[in-house]
Amino acid sequence: MKKSNVKMGNIDFILFSSIMILVAIGVVMVFSASSYSSFFRKNDSMYYLKRQGAFAIAGIFAMALVIRTDYHKLKKLTNIFMIVTIGLLIVVLFTPAVNGASRWIPLGPFALQPSEIAKYVVVLYMAKSIEYKGEKIKSFIYGILPYLIVSGFYAALILMEPNLSIATVIMIVTMIVLFVAGARWLHFFEILGMVGALGVLGILLAPYRLARFTSFLDPWADPRGDGYQLIQSLLAFGAGGITGVTLGKSRQKAYYIPEPHTDFIFSIVGEELGLIGCTLIIILFLVVIWRGIRTAMRAKDTYGTLLAIGITSVIAVQAVINIAVVTGSMPVTGVPLPFISYGGSALVFNLMGVGIVLNISRQCNN
Repeated sequence: MKKSNVKMGNIDFILFSSIMILVAIGVVMVFSASSYSSFFRKNDSMYYLKRQGAFAIAGIFAMALVIRTDYHKLKKLTNIFMIVTIGLLIVVLFTPAVNGASRWIPLGPFALQPSEIAKYVVVLYMAKSIEYKGEKIKSFIYGILPYLIVSGFYAALILMEPNLSIATVIMIVTMIVLFVAGARWLHFFEILGMVGALGVLGILLAPYRLARFTSFLDPWADPRGDGYQLIQSLLAFGAGGITGVTLGKSRQKAYYIPEPHTDFIFSIVGEELGLIGCTLIIILFLVVIWRGIRTAMRAKDTYGTLLAIGITSVIAVQAVINIAVVTGSMPVTGVPLPFISYGGSALVFNLMGVGIVLNISRQCNN
């Protein structure tokens, strides 16, 4: 068996440290946000803490394994990942619905969310294919359309769950990767128009999405209906002020904000840790984005550049959307806050994604 001649340097310690701090904050905030409801629902105030802690440990071990594995080996596995992910996305459509959506595949005490895998599989596919395509990426028919079709296919399967939020994330990330790869400005605006039209169509075809879209403009128009969650989120931020009401003392987590440990956990951060805590988390995400872009710019090949950009974009887009939603800056969607919101699949696969970026950083040009 031939040994790899790839020389590995040190990982990007700043990126690694930022991610570890975010994960630590996430585990603590999941416990704080869920302790009240889990005490009454599960008879154990530490129920979600135990699970999120276990997911964090599993994710960190998976990330460590990925860091030690040359990212070029992913090329040979990409097609397998794509096929398996399609199978999982089809299987999940036949699983029992939870809160009106079929997004998880039960696996004993845990559940797998295939859409979390799909986000990164699309990035792996695009990075591999674009590297081989080269200058043909400047052609709309041969360089751009195939990626829109493939990404659109995965997004369509996710949309059937239904999960418009993650489907939108996939298409936004696709556009970012294409732009970085060298897509022409004219084609880029054409893509924006197409995706925007599909997004509008997706909203109009589902009345509940249209209600969500309009409710953020004036949540007080329907305070007990579509505007309820956003109003409670804004009340949480208002109560927190600059310094917060102190960790663990949130009032909004006491059945005012539904499932406060998931998509709206940033509201609990704002209430308990105040503007200071929110600013710290935003700064950490900005550092992650900065180091991800820096790694992409210093990568030794196109494949590494596109992988780093794509993975960083997945994290960045979700963070921006989540924070915008809970602060009333855009319509309410179900996008979790990476590394902070509760969710095993999201945490494990996000950490594995960062592990790939860290592996790329080990092989960067000086």
